[in-house]
Amino acid sequence: MLRAVLVRGVIMDSHRMTRREFLASAAAASAGLLAMTSGVRAEEPSMSTVVRVRRPRVFADGDIPQNVVTEMVNAAVRALCGQDDTSTAWASLIKPDDVVGIKVNCLFGVGASTHVEVVNAIVAGCRTAGVPERHIIVWDRASADLAKAGYPTNRDREGVKFYGTDGDYEEQPTHIGVFRGRVSKILTRTITALINVPILKTHSLAGITMSLKNHYGSFHNPGDFHDGNCDPAMSDINSIPAIREKTRIIIADALFPIAEGGPQARPAYTWPYGGILAATDTVAIDYVGLQILEQRRREVGLAPIGRAARHIATAAARGLGTNDPARIRLVDLT
Repeated sequence: MLRAVLVRGVIMDSHRMTRREFLASAAAASAGLLAMTSGVRAEEPSMSTVVRVRRPRVFADGDIPQNVVTEMVNAAVRALCGQDDTSTAWASLIKPDDVVGIKVNCLFGVGASTHVEVVNAIVAGCRTAGVPERHIIVWDRASADLAKAGYPTNRDREGVKFYGTDGDYEEQPTHIGVFRGRVSKILTRTITALINVPILKTHSLAGITMSLKNHYGSFHNPGDFHDGNCDPAMSDINSIPAIREKTRIIIADALFPIAEGGPQARPAYTWPYGGILAATDTVAIDYVGLQILEQRRREVGLAPIGRAARHIATAAARGLGTNDPARIRLVDLT
């Protein structure tokens, strides 16, 4: 049930809006943000939209019902795309002839990785857009990482593919700013459309790991770029053309964020926020994710993350998106 919509700090009573009027407002929020079929634009839009869908009570006992997660993901995609129909919304992002790469975060296993249920919902969305299963690839740095996070592995059998780069990087490094690394061929050669699916959690060096940090699993030498809280390296990494041009949407898993001690699993600091975030602005969605973590840290008496997450401001200054709350329209579906 849609209870309220928070749009740039203004609460709009959804009981007084028809569903079509609500979706029209979401479409207006997305207007000018980007052409949905052409990847993330290089320039900052005048306004960036982040959609947040929350069902915290559903997840209070630790359960992750697939049907609820699927409904949440589809609701976020519909609102972001300004569409009343789920299939139409997904079809505005990807085409039947795309090879879709779903980039997950699986390095630290169950409890600290993108939940399988979120990926299942995205796979189903791709299928509604007409993408055959064999052209959907769920990927990360290594197949072993996928396995320890609870995913199957499948490189050659029928159906959706699940595999890692497994050392198959470009022979020649990409050099942008301080970044110099060999990028995964899955990203550069195999896929035509990228869906970034990070999990929201803290990071001991970068302050937060979300959409920007998720691409530390997309090249061969991530250990070389953690100095200075990963700043400015993270902005340079996310400036790689294959990332910027192929990204169609970011769908962030905020079902059970980790408020302290990440990126490893930390049950004591994991809470049932019950959220899914969606955007096309990688900076704006990370800024919203940072506010979620900061609020939780205040609630439990932890110090703020603060400047440890300064890479978000650097990414905004580099033109990767906006971290200005006055330019972020938050569409809140509760």
